[in-house]
Amino acid sequence: MAYLFTSESVSEGHPDKVADQISDALIDNFLAFDKESKVACETLVTTGQVVLAGEVKSHTYLDVQKIARDTINKIGYTKGEYMFDGNSCGVFSAIHEQSDDINRGVDRASKEEQGAGDQGMMFGYATNETENFMPLALDLSHLLLTELAALRRENKDITYLRPDSKSQVTIEYSDDNVPQRIDAIVISTQHDDFADDDTMLAKIRKDIVEILIPRVIAKLPEQIQALFNDDIKYHINPTGKFVIGGPHGDTGLTGRKIIVDTYGGKGAHGGGAFSGKDPSKVDRSAAYATRHIAKNLVAAGVADEVLVQVSYAIGVVEPMGIFINTYGTCPFNMTDGEIAEKVSEIFDMRPFAIEERLKLRNPIYSETAAYGHMGRTNEIVTKTFTQPTGESVTLDVELFTWEKLDYVDQVKAAFNL
Repeated sequence: MAYLFTSESVSEGHPDKVADQISDALIDNFLAFDKESKVACETLVTTGQVVLAGEVKSHTYLDVQKIARDTINKIGYTKGEYMFDGNSCGVFSAIHEQSDDINRGVDRASKEEQGAGDQGMMFGYATNETENFMPLALDLSHLLLTELAALRRENKDITYLRPDSKSQVTIEYSDDNVPQRIDAIVISTQHDDFADDDTMLAKIRKDIVEILIPRVIAKLPEQIQALFNDDIKYHINPTGKFVIGGPHGDTGLTGRKIIVDTYGGKGAHGGGAFSGKDPSKVDRSAAYATRHIAKNLVAAGVADEVLVQVSYAIGVVEPMGIFINTYGTCPFNMTDGEIAEKVSEIFDMRPFAIEERLKLRNPIYSETAAYGHMGRTNEIVTKTFTQPTGESVTLDVELFTWEKLDYVDQVKAAFNL
């Protein structure tokens, strides 16, 4: 019997994502001037207020207030009527130095012997149901909101949009786990006030269905376009008015959107958030590494769907173990345990090796903090950072290195594919 599966996404203007983006902007600025920075930074945003807290070990000094304000303005909170804007909000910093008790387990005389920054388990996942090896429902949820944000910034076809929004997509699958059609789409978008509520709701629904949806469909491959149909159930701003939003409507915290950040409920999640953490924290770096493994395994033909788990003890160099689940989709006679053994031989999962392989000691994290950390486009960009002293640095950095299919040949050779 066919079944339904749902995933959601939230926009860059969602309060939790505002917090994530501020935390990762701080990470990038620390790493730009001191690649060895150790940072764990949390952000809280609420009506007219930003609170920064966390632990840092770094040789650089930053104007954290300016970084927070610039991030907020970039997102689009630039008007006093939003009750939260980058130019007027308060920014309180309670950032202090990292505990020596934590740092002693990470830093070693030899970088190769760097211990894990914390204990825990991390998961990576990939599936061949989309071109970027991501679950379809989440991929569509992200795309709906990136296009909605583009419409907001263009301010031409739709002129009343505000930064906060959420999406949700429900897909019908066949018994053999193949997407059959889109069953439902939910969009809730913050908007300017209207004189008449009924006119407002009708206008927003019409614009979403007739302007946003066609733009999204046009960006999709034909086989995914075919899943859109006239029977999709649309729920557009289902509670009605959505003028009060962002940090004024709901307090935001770093790390509260871990499922949006990863696989939309597919696969599994170890529970650790990403944003605000430098790559010595395996919550982040090992989650990227396991995604890299899963994606290369699926692309190489080891399985149609793969879940990878790795686990660590704080201060210990080698992982506790690697687990693989192919969900019975491996086309040749090899157990998941045997696949895990080969994966351990191909991929060095020591923390420093992960940092080196994926180039994680670079300022690459601001781009990850909205619309998902996985399934994104690997590219090289130029970024400039400026210190309070006026010193600036311009760097070419490679984004989303964990999305590269650079181990496919090695995987094929190891599995005789």
